[in-house]
Amino acid sequence: MSEVPSSRQIVVFTAVGEEYAVPISHVQEIIRYTPPRKIASGDTALRGVISLRGKILPVFDLAARIGLDADGSDSHASIVILEAGEQMAGLIVGDVEEVVTIENDQLDESPSVAGDAIDGIARIDDRLVLLLSPERLIETLDLSGFDAELRAA
Repeated sequence: MSEVPSSRQIVVFTAVGEEYAVPISHVQEIIRYTPPRKIASGDTALRGVISLRGKILPVFDLAARIGLDADGSDSHASIVILEAGEQMAGLIVGDVEEVVTIENDQLDESPSVAGDAIDGIARIDDRLVLLLSPERLIETLDLSGFDAELRAA
């Protein structure tokens, strides 16, 4: 029987002026924003793909991914590279603010009206930070056809 840890570390960042977080265990790395190569897709949150050390990764706009109106400003953006199971993807976020350790008693379940991607709400001092589920943010995309196209460009 495994014990539930009494605390966890999260990476806190902004999107459209609000604070969000993901568990640090799912963050592969954080990189400075570079415009992704656009690809045709029916997913409006998909901004394109990037090559990270030879691996092609989809890059999503976090605001659009969770149903917010993006402000379109990428001047202070970062890309958080998330890993969930076998999937990796980048999320365009605003400023990456901090890594915080939260105790379980600082975490509340998300209300039933919250989006699918929200795991809970962390109370950090006087702030409410929405904790996102990396697994539900990253949907499986078949990008194998784009790999050869990007290498040829």
